[in-house]
Amino acid sequence: MADPQGYTTRLQGLLVRWGQGDDTAIDEIIAHSQDRLRRMAHRMLATKPQVGRWNQTDDVLQNALVRLHRALKAVKPDSKPAFNGLAATQIRRELFDMARQLYGPEGHGRHHKSDPGIADSQGNQQPRYEAADPATDALDQFEMAEFHEAVGKLPDEEREVFELIFYQGMNQAEVAHQNGVHLRTIKRRWRAARLSLHEMLGGKTNQ
Repeated sequence: MADPQGYTTRLQGLLVRWGQGDDTAIDEIIAHSQDRLRRMAHRMLATKPQVGRWNQTDDVLQNALVRLHRALKAVKPDSKPAFNGLAATQIRRELFDMARQLYGPEGHGRHHKSDPGIADSQGNQQPRYEAADPATDALDQFEMAEFHEAVGKLPDEEREVFELIFYQGMNQAEVAHQNGVHLRTIKRRWRAARLSLHEMLGGKTNQ
């Protein structure tokens, strides 16, 4: 993932201003990072189309930004890695809550599924709704929610590496450069995070 120096420099400056008590910086931080957070949210939705059936990328993004704004009021990250970790956590929590709401006892995702349907007289596609198969949709979303929850339980260093690679699409070399550590360290943390998730989820993921 490309990371132009201008983005990092600007973000770092905004984080410094926020840390020093500049109340105007928080909205600028959100605006400056919005495009990157949108890509992160899109990547997450693409891995689980059952949630994407009911929510668009901007649905996830807007709710996650509210969470991020609230989190920034309580925590003042002092670096890009710290900010990225905070942002990824908010998106992960939003996706977890969406899956839980959709596929809980009263969730409409548990009871319906959408199909392309047929086109109307103007050629617009009209979705068709029918009963969902709880043995597939509900189970899949339960496992997705369980997965996001498990990520949050990883040790800090493992969670940070996993979120940057899995949620933000960075490669291991980029993560190593961003965190100022050797590539071997990132490889070790990535492998450890995947093993930890595999154990926590009882072998239900091969991430």
